[in-house]
Amino acid sequence: MPISNSIFFISALSWLSAQIIKIILHYIHTKHVDLKLLFSAGGMPSSHSAFVCSTATSIGLTDGFNSNIFALSVVISLIVMYDAAGVRRAAGKQAAVINIIVENIEKQGIKIDQKLKELLGHSPIEVIGGAMLGIFVAFAMLIK
Repeated sequence: MPISNSIFFISALSWLSAQIIKIILHYIHTKHVDLKLLFSAGGMPSSHSAFVCSTATSIGLTDGFNSNIFALSVVISLIVMYDAAGVRRAAGKQAAVINIIVENIEKQGIKIDQKLKELLGHSPIEVIGGAMLGIFVAFAMLIK
């Protein structure tokens, strides 16, 4: 059975677009293609923001910007974007500090299995970039 939910499809397309843009931007800066970025968190633009903003925008365009479901989708979008730029970003900074501590411990002969992932959250500009991408994709797919 094919997926026929256009809002979900548009949201997934926004997420995929953000992830592909991350790979392209990484290539521009490093001249190296890193396909692992396709499934990673963090970076420019925020795929989380693109996903939730395209969902909210698609709902607004299809069900109306005065609908209760649009209001709910905006509230959830704001929570996700706040979390990406706030809590998850702070966790990434803490992971960076912990990794520095671990490096110093390893210099004393104690081996730690793996480093913590540092790129968890987003800067405000990355969140805004993802939000704008999600809104753009929704309008591009639904406005004829």
